Amino acid sequence: MQRPAKRSGYMSDFRNLLETFDNQFPDRDYQIDIVSPEFTSVCPRTGQPDFGTITIQYTPDKLCVELTSLKFYLQSFRNQGIFYEHVTNTILDDLVAVLRPRLDENRSRLQRPRRHDQKPSPPNTPIHTSNFLSFSLCFRAAA
Repeated sequence: MQRPAKRSGYMSDFRNLLETFDNQFPDRDYQIDIVSPEFTSVCPRTGQPDFGTITIQYTPDKLCVELTSLKFYLQSFRNQGIFYEHVTNTILDDLVAVLRPRLDENRSRLQRPRRHDQKPSPPNTPIHTSNFLSFSLCFRAAA
């Protein structure tokens, strides 16, 4: 099995794109939920664009991620040939390394490309697993 190519180019130092600020309530356990519904990358096999939603949930310790820097970080994957399993693990590893949260969960949902003859689903239609691939990872920091 071939491993995904490493990221290269002017944005190869992607972890450094993430900026943080001090958590003003470090003694309180609360959850931060961030949803990025327009995540894009490129399939490394076909070169076709992949579209998905990234959901990040974490309980901060001393640091929180600055949202604009997170946006630029996620956009750095836009032209990268990378599998979603690799994307999910990379984002999780980078956020844990930068934030050192108490609890971090990262979910990716990849929407399969729509055929030209396929009509969009009406609003409030249940999501079927045939339309999405989902991956979920969880990290628990040592107490």
